[in-house]
Amino acid sequence: MLVMHDNGTVRRPAVDSVIVVTELEELVLSPGERAQGVHVDSVMFTMDWAGEDYPGQLAAFVAGRVRAFGAELTNVDTNVVYRAAETDPTLRRGDLPVRQLDHLSGVLADLRCTLMVWENGTDTYEVLVALTDEREPTGLMHQGLPVRAWGSEPEETLVSLDCPNCSQMLVWELSADQTLADERCDCGAALFDATGRPLPHVTLHG
Repeated sequence: MLVMHDNGTVRRPAVDSVIVVTELEELVLSPGERAQGVHVDSVMFTMDWAGEDYPGQLAAFVAGRVRAFGAELTNVDTNVVYRAAETDPTLRRGDLPVRQLDHLSGVLADLRCTLMVWENGTDTYEVLVALTDEREPTGLMHQGLPVRAWGSEPEETLVSLDCPNCSQMLVWELSADQTLADERCDCGAALFDATGRPLPHVTLHG
C-alpha cells in the first residue's frame, strides 16, 4: 500500500522481511530459531557410520535439541548402550551407532519428539530431532533428498556410487517398483546388470 502525505510525497510503509518456513523447519527448529532464520544444517548432527567422535557426543546433541524445544529431560544418554556393548562378543564395527540411535529414538518418543535421519547418499548418519507430538512425519525433504524417522521404512530407496570409470558420484532415488537394470553412467560405463544388480566392479555407498 502507498501512503500519500499532505506535501504530495509518497511513502511505502516499512515491510518486515518474510521468512519462508518449510515443513521440515517447522518440525526441527524451535519458534525462536525459525524467527532468526536458522538453517536446518545448523541443527543437524553428523556421525560417521563407525560411531561418534567421543562417548556421549550424540546424546549431548539430542539433549540440546530437546531443551531447545523447551522440554524437561533427565535420561537422554547412551550409557546403557555402552555398558551393554562392553560385554557383547557379537558387536561389530558399525553396530554401536545403530544401537545408540535405536535407544535414543525410544527415549525421544516419550518426549513427543522423533529422531530423524537425512538420507544424503553417504555412509554418515545425518541426525535431526523433530518435535512431532506423536505424529508420524512422512514426505519430508532436505535439499532434494529424503528425511525420515529413524527405524521407519524408507518411502524410497536411495542408491549412490562413484563411477569406477570417471569417478563421478551418482545418486538415484527409487520407488518400490523401480530398478537400475542396465543403468550406465553418462560417461558410458556399465554399472548394473539386466536384473538391476551392481556389476562386480561397482561398489555402492553405505
